[in-house]
Amino acid sequence: MEGFDLIIFDCDGVLVDSEIIAAEVESRLLTEAGYPISVEEMGERFAGMTWQNILLAIEREAAIPLSASLLDKSEKLLDARLAAEVKVIDGVKQMLSRIRKPYCICSNSSSHRLDMMLTKVGLKPVFGPYIYSAKDLGPDQVKPKPDIFLHGAKQFGADPARTLVVEDSVHGITGARAAGMRVVGFTGASHTYPSHADRLTEAGAETVISRMTELPGVIAALAEWSEAI
Repeated sequence: MEGFDLIIFDCDGVLVDSEIIAAEVESRLLTEAGYPISVEEMGERFAGMTWQNILLAIEREAAIPLSASLLDKSEKLLDARLAAEVKVIDGVKQMLSRIRKPYCICSNSSSHRLDMMLTKVGLKPVFGPYIYSAKDLGPDQVKPKPDIFLHGAKQFGADPARTLVVEDSVHGITGARAAGMRVVGFTGASHTYPSHADRLTEAGAETVISRMTELPGVIAALAEWSEAI
């Protein structure tokens, strides 16, 4: 693993199986507001985006005015369900025990939600203070912009070109690539869909895995490949 200074993990859909819960809550709210959309389509089209940006995208596409109250309503419903239901992705704890490079979390979720989810699944002590929310940087600095990834690398003095990101969404991969980082795609969460791996590859992932236990070997292989060229 000598080829990397830092490993950056997204949180939702990579460390915790939360994207499917968000898709269920948000699809119901949008359908009730006059924009019928399935849970599967939510996951395929909007995974990795903030709820606010999802609403803005739908308003532009469908010319449907969506009530500002949907913002707060979704947050409350989703927080309640995540607190009760969110689980760690299979293999994550085993994988992290085998990573010998510094690692951190860079997420679009709020610091409050990250703290709640990671505490519930037992990952908060593993990452300690190295948990970063794009929302803390400002409302216009969330993925797919690269800001949160660059912020994470800066905390470690890591070269972006020697930083590897693990992401489950096209938006996240777009941001990581814009930051000049290499990316492994992940499709092992419950919100995955048939073309998921292809879309992550098209967005810039060098390889895609569906089991977290594969990651240490992939990191070593990518590092070795980098040093050989």
